[in-house]
Amino acid sequence: MSTNVLRTADGWWAVVGDHAVRVDTKALTTDELLLDREAVKEAARSGEAGTPVADLAALSPVTTPCRVVAQMVNYRSHARDSGFTGDIPPAFFRKASGSVSGPGDTIVRPSHVKFLDYEIELGLVMGARLPVGAVVTESDLHEYVAGLVVTNDVSARDVQLTKTQFYESKSYPTFTPTGPHLALLDPGDFAHLLDLRLKLSVNGDLRQDRTLADMIVRPAQALTLLARFQTLDPGDLLLTGTPGGTALKAPPKPVEKIGALLPPALKWKAFFKSQAKNPHYLNPGDVITATIATPDGRIDLGEQRTPVADAN
Repeated sequence: MSTNVLRTADGWWAVVGDHAVRVDTKALTTDELLLDREAVKEAARSGEAGTPVADLAALSPVTTPCRVVAQMVNYRSHARDSGFTGDIPPAFFRKASGSVSGPGDTIVRPSHVKFLDYEIELGLVMGARLPVGAVVTESDLHEYVAGLVVTNDVSARDVQLTKTQFYESKSYPTFTPTGPHLALLDPGDFAHLLDLRLKLSVNGDLRQDRTLADMIVRPAQALTLLARFQTLDPGDLLLTGTPGGTALKAPPKPVEKIGALLPPALKWKAFFKSQAKNPHYLNPGDVITATIATPDGRIDLGEQRTPVADAN
């Protein structure tokens, strides 16, 4: 069974029900904690009453600096929303680790961004070095991945689309809320990954709801493809794509064909004029709720609840 861990300013905690027990460890970073997993297990089975989880101010359980890598268009439902047809080549991009924030921290919309979007994603936290050239299989995935976290790949769509710039549009501070739980998995837990259901709501309105069965490139294959050119180390984070339901959707095909005939400046002006009527983009005062869990509760990454505000 998985063991859930929280991080606060005071240290690390093993989650047992609605309480948490302090982990007796000197670890300051995620990779250091992964070397002291026995201390986590001892805390979880200690039988101590612990502290109510509701009384703890959770930080991101993934400490920075670290590598943050993400998969692009990796759910069939998101591919349909984005207007893709046929085979979709696997693709990756990087995010700045300075974008990682806590599971209750405010998402801050930069002053020049108008179209702010959400993308719930399952985050894989590496537990062992993934060298260039590594081949990962379903049977040895547990040797590389230590645990899972809820992440939100927040995106400034007007920056992303007009500049074709993923790194900037997804790397502003607070654009990768992470946690609350780091679910440390036992080998037997990996057989249940496809049962994980991702849910994201904005102000109580359910926007995204899919299981990992909707994935195009699953974790073992993704790590193998990534290892063709990228090394990952313990504590690094891989975001594995988002399901359909984001605010951004491809325009209807006739509109897209007409837009392709326009000069770029006119095309984007027309596109964003239409997007301005879309009520699903994030606005100040919105609250995003995100959860990832299996139906039986065997793996439960906790609830992420993040408000949205404009930069001062």
